Amino acid sequence: MIKVLATDNIEKEGIEVLKREGFHVDEHGKLTVEQLCEIIGDYDVLIVRSATKVNASVIEKGKKLKIIGRAGVGLDNIDVEAATQRGIIVMNAPEGNTISAAEHTFGLILAMARQIPSACASMKSGKWDRKKFMGTELFGKTLGIIGLGRIGRRVAHYATAFGMNILGYDPFVSEDEMQQLGVTLVTLEGVCSQADIITLHLPLNKDTENILKEKHFSMMKDGVMIVNVARGGLFDESILEKYIKNGKIKAAALDVFSTEPPVCSGLIGMDNVVVTPHLGASTKEAQINVARDICKQIVDALIHKIIKNAANVPSIDKEVISRFGGYLTLAEKIGLFLGQMISKMPESLTIEYAGEITNYDTRPIRAYLMKGFVEWFQPATYVNAPLILKENGVKLAEKKKISAQQFSNLITAEAEIDGKNISLAGTVVASEPRIVKIDDYPVEAVPDGALIVCRNDDVPGIVGHIGMVLGKRNVNIASMTMGRKVRGGPAITVLNLDQEIDNQTINEIGKFPGIRSVQLIRL
Repeated sequence: MIKVLATDNIEKEGIEVLKREGFHVDEHGKLTVEQLCEIIGDYDVLIVRSATKVNASVIEKGKKLKIIGRAGVGLDNIDVEAATQRGIIVMNAPEGNTISAAEHTFGLILAMARQIPSACASMKSGKWDRKKFMGTELFGKTLGIIGLGRIGRRVAHYATAFGMNILGYDPFVSEDEMQQLGVTLVTLEGVCSQADIITLHLPLNKDTENILKEKHFSMMKDGVMIVNVARGGLFDESILEKYIKNGKIKAAALDVFSTEPPVCSGLIGMDNVVVTPHLGASTKEAQINVARDICKQIVDALIHKIIKNAANVPSIDKEVISRFGGYLTLAEKIGLFLGQMISKMPESLTIEYAGEITNYDTRPIRAYLMKGFVEWFQPATYVNAPLILKENGVKLAEKKKISAQQFSNLITAEAEIDGKNISLAGTVVASEPRIVKIDDYPVEAVPDGALIVCRNDDVPGIVGHIGMVLGKRNVNIASMTMGRKVRGGPAITVLNLDQEIDNQTINEIGKFPGIRSVQLIRL
C-alpha cells in the first residue's frame, strides 16, 4: 500500500482523490523539521504547502520517498537539489491558484493606487479627509510585468480590461505569444525605466533571487508603484524602503516577504505601503484546486506513469504517451540492454533520434533511456539518472537525423568504453518494441525476458550447437535472429529464451570454435 503524509492541512477534496485509489493518508498540520525527520521514513509520498520545510535532512530520512508534492506553486521550502540526488520527484500545482493570485495582485494595485486602506483607516478613526487621499487612475498607465507565466498572463488580461499599456519581461516566452495578449516584450531594464506600476510574478530560485537590484530601482520613473504577490527575496526590502523614503517610489503593495512573518517593520509601517500576510493563494477555491491538482498528479505518476508539473524530470502526460507510443518503453529497454553489454560506466553515452520523433520534444525518451541504462549499474530513477551519469564522468550527447532509413523512427544509443564503441538501435513495430541493430549488425529481437547475444563467425554449425546445448537443458528458444554485414565475416546471433540460463550453460555455448563471446541479457 502506498503511504502518504500530508502536512499543512491539505484540503479534504484532495485527500479524497488519494483515498479513492487505495492510498493510506496520514494528515498533520505544520511539522517542524525535527518532527518530520522522526516519521518521514515510513512514507512513499510527502505533500506540503508553504509552511512545512523539507530540507536535505528530511529527504535523507525519507528512505522510501518517491514524490514530494507541493500544493501550490513555490518550491523554495523544498530542497529540490537534494531530492533530485535521491531520485525523488518534486512536483507542484501551478494552475490551481492562478486566478486567486492574479485577483489579489489587482486588488493590491487598486488598493495602492486609490489609497483604499489608509482612507478606510482614516474614516474609522472619525475623519473625513477627501483631499488627503487623492488617487491615481489605472487607465492609460503602463503596467510592467516581470514574469509571464500563468499568473503574469492573467494579470495582463485584467490590465487590458482596465485600458492599461502592458510591458513584459520574461526570457522564456516568445514575442508572437505575447502579442496575442497585448504585451510588448522588453528587457528587465526596459520594464524598470518605462513602467508606472511594476508587478513581479516569478518563482524564487538562484536565478531570480534579488533580480531587482539597486541599479534597477534607481532607473525607475519618479512616482512608480511596485507590487509583489510572488515570493519574498526577489529584491532587498531595505532598498525598497530607501527609495520610498526618498520619494522615488510613490507606493508599494506587498503580500510576500524575505522572512515570514516579516521583520521589516519600518517598511510595513509606512502609510503608502499596503501589506497582506501572504494571501495570494488564500481563497477557498484556490486551496481546493491545488489540493486536487497535486493529489491527482501523484496518482497519475505512481499508478499511470504520467508525470506532470515536475521540477526535476520532464513532463510525461497523456499526449506524450499517445504520441510516442511504445518508444518510451523501447528507450528504457535499450538503456538496460546496452548497460549489460558493457562491463562498467562508459566515457560517453550518445543518444540519436531519427525519423518523425525528431519533430517533438525528445526529453521524455532521453529520461527513460538514461534511467534504464544507469539502473543496471546502481538503483536509479528518471530523476537522478542524469546526475549519476554526470557524477561518474559520463559525457552525454544527443543527435537528431531526419531520415531513419527503412524505419519510421529509430532510437540509437552508443557507449564509448576503453576506446571502443558499442551501440544498440531500436524501433516500434505494430506497437511492439524491437531491437533492430547491434553495433550496426541488422537483427530483429524482442527486448523482453532473457536473451542471448553471441558474437560469432558466419560459419555453419553455430545455430545447431546453440540449439543442442539449450535442448539438453530443456530451454526453449522463443525466437532467433542473426545479423551479418558480409558473407562469411563476423556476425551477431540473438536468441529470445523462454527462461534464463546459468553461467555453466553460457560457458558451454561459448566452447564452439566459431563463437567469440556469449552474453546473457535480462530485460
